[in-house]
Amino acid sequence: MSIEVRVPSLPESVSDATVLSWHKQPGDSVRRDENLLDLETDKVVLEVPSPVDGVLTEVRVDVGAVVASDDLLAVIEPGAAGKASPQRPTRKPATDSAPASSPEPAPAETPAPGPQSAGSDPVLTPAVRRLVKELSIDVSQVQGTGKDGRILKSDVMRYLDEQKQSEDEDIQAMVPEETGSSANRNDQRVPMSRLRARVAERLVEAQQSAAILTTFNEVDLSEVMALRKRHRDHFEKQHGVRLGFMSFFVKATIEALKKFPVVNASVDGTDIVYHDYFDIGIAVGSPRGLVVPILRDAEQLSFADIESRIRHFGQKAQDGTLSYEELTGGTFTISNGGVYGSMLSTPILNPPQSGILGMHNIVERPVVVNGEIVAKPMMYLALSYDHRIIDGRDAVQTLVTIKQCLEDPARLLLQV
Repeated sequence: MSIEVRVPSLPESVSDATVLSWHKQPGDSVRRDENLLDLETDKVVLEVPSPVDGVLTEVRVDVGAVVASDDLLAVIEPGAAGKASPQRPTRKPATDSAPASSPEPAPAETPAPGPQSAGSDPVLTPAVRRLVKELSIDVSQVQGTGKDGRILKSDVMRYLDEQKQSEDEDIQAMVPEETGSSANRNDQRVPMSRLRARVAERLVEAQQSAAILTTFNEVDLSEVMALRKRHRDHFEKQHGVRLGFMSFFVKATIEALKKFPVVNASVDGTDIVYHDYFDIGIAVGSPRGLVVPILRDAEQLSFADIESRIRHFGQKAQDGTLSYEELTGGTFTISNGGVYGSMLSTPILNPPQSGILGMHNIVERPVVVNGEIVAKPMMYLALSYDHRIIDGRDAVQTLVTIKQCLEDPARLLLQV
């Protein structure tokens, strides 16, 4: 009895998905739990596994098709994997009058391990598949350094670096010695990914629906840096995770939100929804764009818990394996533009949240302490907030509280 493969149930906030890529074709043998295709939503990429061992007999939707929950994707004939019909079925069900496809000839020999040859079907990890898809890379041009010539993510990045260097050299060679116009001027049009399109939509929504203002301050991180220096080795040895800056900022932010709960609230129509919990979103970059996984009940987490979960989120973001549950909700967001070298920025709200903290790079700057000019490791902080429900006084005092907690970390222990 044939088995139907359907779109899995999508969360309430997600109405549809796009078929990103097929990893199996009609006639291919499949194993139970082996990935058949990727579905891209506005939040994550979902893998659709095979429910049984068997042969994929029909593919009902093409790459780029938009599907909804429970839509039919494919049909599998159950049985021992590898016992495929000698005739390879067509991609879509053929009519009764359509001629059967001819058997495929067996390959003359097995290619030796090494670079993928043209026409081969390389074995790629999900992370590499998505990277190749997003950047439209011809994998036959990528030299694999993994086992049996398998292509690793590092191989793709090295290939991109080589391509960029080659393009730069070509462009440099095209630049005339004297001022003049270039004969080669090309444009490339590519569609946005679902994630990028959704991010764009939400950014516009935030600008149009909220009264966004930003307040700024600066913080002296001398005490935090000294504390990290004294305890980082013992901390890492005991907890198995590096003591970074983000845990201090999460803790300081929670103390500020406790004092000014409206900054942790959200707007629902004409109502203000106050939250007695602190689900802190941490903005991280990924090959597909910016994502914001959530630290649930962050007020109950230790420094080690926070650092461990953030590292875990970062790895999953790079691999494209963050789940819906990890990306939905949140009462406040922290975004660290400093990792990219940003000195100052105005972060934009993540609806329906009413506040977001922007961190920036740490730079030694001259400051006056007790009448003397000294060099201090300083960071500019930015708090963007929804002025519809948050007054400027509350926003400023929230940022001042964060500053005070970071300049005197003992406050985090004493909660003062």
